[in-house]
Amino acid sequence: MKVYGMPYSTCTVRVLTTLAEKDEEGYEIVPIDLQVGAHKSPEFLKLQPFGAIPVLQDGNLTLFESRAIARYIAEKFEGKGTALFGKTVEERALVNQWLEVESHSFNPLIEPLVVQLVFAPMRGKEPVESVVKDHTYRLEKLLDIYEAHLSENKYLAGDFFSLADLSHIPYTFYLINVAKKGAAFTSRKHVNAWWEDISSRPAWKKVAAL
Repeated sequence: MKVYGMPYSTCTVRVLTTLAEKDEEGYEIVPIDLQVGAHKSPEFLKLQPFGAIPVLQDGNLTLFESRAIARYIAEKFEGKGTALFGKTVEERALVNQWLEVESHSFNPLIEPLVVQLVFAPMRGKEPVESVVKDHTYRLEKLLDIYEAHLSENKYLAGDFFSLADLSHIPYTFYLINVAKKGAAFTSRKHVNAWWEDISSRPAWKKVAAL
């Protein structure tokens, strides 16, 4: 397998963390440097016509979109490492439910925050305060729902760590550990306990070291 991407990319990290949770090391990282526009080269666009990372090549399969790749890895190595979809049809349904929440509710709020608070300064730009204020407020409201849910569940899909929890890690890490703007998480008892748990996993620590 080949993973085309960069370790600083949140979406690439989602894929690498999934591989680490499955104890899978039989892959190669092919660097695609966004700073020089490698993701827009004709060669790369043959793999990913939208010009975004990551891309997975596994034999004759070429797959893009990090969540689709993560699901594929979780299923391909189902009997290995962490059971990221749980162990029953019902557990899988709950994992998929919270993956949808992450994709459609959580990510649209936290991604702009990380862009403004981490990546904009890296490019010598000032954060747009109106964007930061609006998305912080909306993220806090969303995390109130998470807090209530996690007060009754150790993880999002129940009592087991899953792909749903994993998918939240990359952007949350940037917001808390790089931007140092994690109050929305740390001020909520059960959300904070959940974050401390999932961010201390050996698989994540291995990938974060990259």
